[in-house]
Amino acid sequence: MSTTLTSRIAADYASSAPAAGRRRAAALAALTASGLPTSRDENWKYANLRSLERLRFVPAAAGAPADAALLPAAVPGFTRYVFVDGRFARELSAAPGGPFATLAGAPEAAGPAPGDRGADERFALLNEAFATDGARLSVAASAGAARLEVVFLARSEAQAGTSYPRLEIALEAGARLELIERHVSAGIQGSFVNSALEITLAAQAALTHYRLQGLSAHSILFDTLSATLGRAANYRLHAISTGAQSAHSTQVLRLAGEGAQLRMAVAALGDAQQVQSTFALIEHAAARARTEQLFRGIAAGRARIAFNGKIVVDRGATGTDSQQSLRGLLAGPDAEIDLRPQLEIYTDDVRCSHGASAGKLDDNMLFYLLARGLERTEALRLLKWAFLADAFARIEVPELRRQIEENLATVLKDRALKELL
Repeated sequence: MSTTLTSRIAADYASSAPAAGRRRAAALAALTASGLPTSRDENWKYANLRSLERLRFVPAAAGAPADAALLPAAVPGFTRYVFVDGRFARELSAAPGGPFATLAGAPEAAGPAPGDRGADERFALLNEAFATDGARLSVAASAGAARLEVVFLARSEAQAGTSYPRLEIALEAGARLELIERHVSAGIQGSFVNSALEITLAAQAALTHYRLQGLSAHSILFDTLSATLGRAANYRLHAISTGAQSAHSTQVLRLAGEGAQLRMAVAALGDAQQVQSTFALIEHAAARARTEQLFRGIAAGRARIAFNGKIVVDRGATGTDSQQSLRGLLAGPDAEIDLRPQLEIYTDDVRCSHGASAGKLDDNMLFYLLARGLERTEALRLLKWAFLADAFARIEVPELRRQIEENLATVLKDRALKELL
């Protein structure tokens, strides 16, 4: 990161006068010492970092209450909480209580010191230094299975300030949580969003997590997810990204307890000049842990879709079972797909497999559908739908799955029509 950018971040921090705190100050110190990533960093070469030079890092100012009509339809059975530009919107949310609390004015969370974060989590340091609010979800086994929805609404222009969504999740031993996490925009304006999510699952805890990113086509998103899984913990992650002009997600997941299980399915769709990139690092640090990693991406127009999946099996992590499947579909003559599967294994007695493929739609299948009377736009949409189906086939909430399917159908229809113009 350039010295100019480092100085501007420090100046924006001083001028924004965030609430004092040891961790906040330590995060800024660690960030200014290491700097934000650049395109020369191996795991960031696909991300669009040029926009950082013209952005403001001060938190977006609080505005008037947001209109409930800007929010996606609620999912029955899930308690909803809403944040506007990173600040809790009480008028749009259920009453705080139970497993939910806001971070504004709350004691600083425990956890690894900011300086202990890896090199790829530096945008999380930016969030920790500047975030003014956020959600803390603390679930106990005695509370029964919890079902929550957290919506982060971006409303401010990027030139006016940054939106800092922050979410901290801690599940006690044996606790259960179903979580819907949404990132959406209030309009067509371009926002700068820097999101951070920290997850800790104790022994035998189970988290089913749905992440839906549908920001406006002019927005910029940097997202960091950090998770630690204890003994026999179970984490199921379903992530679908269709929005933003440029979106980069860093996912660092550590299977620290014996028998921990991770199953993740990620889908990304890009059109025009969108950039959707993901770096996912999964560390098997204990014996008999299991991982399933699936990615499906479609790049149309001049979009770039990138997924860099790295799985590391540490010494002593015997009995590891890891499967990785990365597939990309080129749906435009100038589109680009970059898939990079990686395996690092430092022990014996493991079962690991990985595969990656990228290509265009099968002309024979398209001809088959056209020969049976389908319109070209419908045939293209059906083939793309079939390609993506693996990424959302295991979503078990009927109403949420219906919403996701309707959104994907609309996105695919719009893009299929563009291909005919």
